[in-house]
Order: sequence, then structure tokens, then C-alpha cells
Amino acid sequence: MRIVLLGAPGAGKGTQAKILIEKYGMPQISTGDLLRAAVAAGTALGKEAKSYMDKGELVPDSVVLGMVEERLKQDDCKKGYILDGFPRNTAQAEALDKMLASLNMSLTAALSVDVPFEDLMKRLTGRRTCKGCGQMYNIYFKAPAKDGACDKCNGELFQRDDDKEATIKKRLEVYTAQTEPLIGYYKSKGIVKSVSGTGSIDEIFKKVTEVLGLK
Repeated sequence: MRIVLLGAPGAGKGTQAKILIEKYGMPQISTGDLLRAAVAAGTALGKEAKSYMDKGELVPDSVVLGMVEERLKQDDCKKGYILDGFPRNTAQAEALDKMLASLNMSLTAALSVDVPFEDLMKRLTGRRTCKGCGQMYNIYFKAPAKDGACDKCNGELFQRDDDKEATIKKRLEVYTAQTEPLIGYYKSKGIVKSVSGTGSIDEIFKKVTEVLGLK
């Protein structure tokens, strides 16, 4: 099973990927992890990526694709893989398809985890973090017993800047404009598998295994 994960920030696709990895042994390929590892190891592609990052520029698609290709050639990807965080737009998807075809490792499914906009806003803007121990809460879904205080250490809870409403709205707008068209692209290929991302983690995972035909 060769899967690309699609879904807005806060949709819970990372959680589902983690369970798929644990249950079926498929490696998760995150381009963010690949970039950090390549830069730390000082590989040729890592050095090239770092030259862009040091200037505050985006790493070109060609460099990211090169890292994905190197990763896919490793033995643990022969039985399948989960691509997370790439591609982010249709141009990247087209380049990825060409590369995968050359490796004879084309995608078997594009898994889309769908969550209503209002729910995404609550999941992301409702997050609160303890200044003392780092425990996470959500004022809508997993509120602390005492408002503004951590249940574990009584530390002060705060909202990170990147969880504030204006920032979250911008992130979701960027996703809608750039990444959502990917669903249309993969629909044209006939490989989109959609599941609702609402409900318990176990309920969502049951739907994921059903649409992917996993046992």
C-alpha cells in the first residue's frame, strides 16, 4: 500500500498515520523530517537545501523530490509507504508521479481526512499549553478541571501565537488555495479515498482501514 495523506491542519491525519505505521509497518515519509536529517548528516542534497534555508528561501521542489527518491529506495519502503506533507500542490504531485513511475512505486491511494471548517477552528484555536509541564489541553474538547490551570502541576495555561484565530484562519486559507486542488488531481487519477475525520480516533481508524481495504 503506497499512500499520500491529504487533509487540512488539525484534521488528525498525523494521528492516523501513526496508527497505520504501528499496525502495518509502513514507513512514514515526512519531508520535514527528511530535510532536517539530510541537513544534519551533511549529505549533498542536505547541503543544497541548507543553502536555501540559510537565506530564508523555500527549498526547491527538485531538492525535496531528490530526498524523497533517496528515501524510497531504502529497503523498508518496498512493501509500501505513507507520504506526509508532500506533495502540497498539483505541480509537486505531477513531478512526484513521474518520479514514482520511474521507480515502479506509483501511489495506490490518496487518503483524504475530511473535517468541517468549524471543527478545525475549534481543534486548533482551542489548544492550550501548560507553561510548567507542557501538558496540552483543548478548551472545547479536553478542558482542564480549573479554568486556566493545569490539572497536573497547577501551572498557567497559555495559547501559542500560532494557535491564535487570525493565524489559524490564514493557515486554513493557504491549505484551501494550494493543497485542496490536490484532491481534484488525485480524483482524476481515481485513487482518492475519503473518510470523515470526526469521531473517536478508533472510529476514524476503522473507516480508514475499510476504505483502504486493509485487514
